[in-house]
Amino acid sequence: MKNKSIIKLLLLGTVTGLSVSCTDNFLDYNTNPYEPTNLDPDGYGVSSALKMMESAVLPLDVNTFQFTDCLLGGTWGGYLADSNNGFNNRSFAIYSPQDDWVEPLMKQTMSATFPNITTIQALTDNEVLLSVANVIKVIAMQRVTDTYGPIPYSEVGKDGNITAVYDTQKKVYEKMFQEVDAAIEVLSKNRTNNFTPKADIVFGGKTEKWAKLANSLKLRMAVRIANVEPELAKQKAEEVMKNEIGPMSSNDDNAFITVTNNPLYVVMYEYNKGDSHIGADITSYMNGYEDPRREKYFTLSTFKNVTNGFIGLRSGVELPAGETIKQYTNINIKVDSKMMWMNAAETAFLRAEGALRGWSMGGTAESLYNQGIALSFGQWGAEGAETYAQDATKTPAVHKDPVNSSFSYNGMTSTITVKWDETADFEKNLERIITQKWIANFPLGLEAWAEYRRTGYPKLMEVVMNGSNGKVESSRMARRLNYPEVEYKENGENLKKALTDYLKGPDTMGTDVWWAKKNN
Repeated sequence: MKNKSIIKLLLLGTVTGLSVSCTDNFLDYNTNPYEPTNLDPDGYGVSSALKMMESAVLPLDVNTFQFTDCLLGGTWGGYLADSNNGFNNRSFAIYSPQDDWVEPLMKQTMSATFPNITTIQALTDNEVLLSVANVIKVIAMQRVTDTYGPIPYSEVGKDGNITAVYDTQKKVYEKMFQEVDAAIEVLSKNRTNNFTPKADIVFGGKTEKWAKLANSLKLRMAVRIANVEPELAKQKAEEVMKNEIGPMSSNDDNAFITVTNNPLYVVMYEYNKGDSHIGADITSYMNGYEDPRREKYFTLSTFKNVTNGFIGLRSGVELPAGETIKQYTNINIKVDSKMMWMNAAETAFLRAEGALRGWSMGGTAESLYNQGIALSFGQWGAEGAETYAQDATKTPAVHKDPVNSSFSYNGMTSTITVKWDETADFEKNLERIITQKWIANFPLGLEAWAEYRRTGYPKLMEVVMNGSNGKVESSRMARRLNYPEVEYKENGENLKKALTDYLKGPDTMGTDVWWAKKNN
């Protein structure tokens, strides 16, 4: 254990300005009831930095979360729709966000991740804590690279400066695989070596849970690159299944962050009585399937002159003045509801896709697909998973708006059913897997958007208003997020090289990232 003075410890422990409840019970943070030498004497600094990193994956700051996971991820992932009519001419929904909306995911995530992991590396040589920090780093930064494409990564942090040269997205993924592989090795051999729960608001210091999350993350990354690096994707996915611990397999393994003030609740209910509401895409699919999870996910709409149900608001429309838009279906959530990072249902669907591709995933595509459905139903406490999985007739519903016919959408072309069809071709069963994974992953909008760009599924409604000035094709939707102006000002030379050599396309929302090579 590295010996540091308590003054230096406190200085390093406050390296970022994130507002997180990590300064209470100072003496407790320096006492580990599980292993007396594990976090003593540098427990406070490590605990603070680790929790600050955790708090930036899904940002606990409400304003940052609104931009990253509601207005951006929730909208482009098909889960949410803007319900503040003040956003009509400057929103992600119509592909015309203003620059201060574009900045938070990149700048806030990097500013919270790299300095804090540098702090941890300076304060401890505990390999378990260092490995957990690297897993958190990869979870956070995968969201960033999947959104923008090339990013500064391998050269960041060496001098504490996040203004650094860019890496190709392929190189970022290669580096992330190296970091996750190293973490999995350490966490697997230390599976019973837990650390203080005061340093961990996800798993409470349970090392084996982190090993399962690391394996699941590696599987997610492997599937993400399946279209551009099929051999590497297969290799990495099969390594996960050969690991002694393996990926998440039950809902006890799910990764949730414990909070007292859920930012999604604030955005959906407190900001202007709800700056976002549930989108029509997901209600159309779940209504068509008569999905029993609807009442777990959503509240009923509150219209006065129609039969209320789960009526979502279509994204990318010009919202009317007044409070009518607040009457659409909202999310069923409490102020202290936990926030999901990843669940076992997703892991099962990832394995199902791997099996569909001919990879060795420990089961058939059909069995793993049905397992994913069952795990999702179990996670939400919904009944009827087996009946749902065997339905071969129901298809997504056409969206009919009860207020404005121009909000309706009759172009929904998906006829995908729930029941697995062994006679269907690869593409049909891929759509089936991705559609059910999308439903099970609610409300992880950035993950949903990434999978839509990779596969073209689920089939989502085109926007009515496209404010991109021709930069985004409505039929393909936004493919990435452009870099913020602050990056041009502060890191312009490195960014220019990245645009020319790595992105190989204009810095617009219509340019594909590296792994999104499938043209739907």
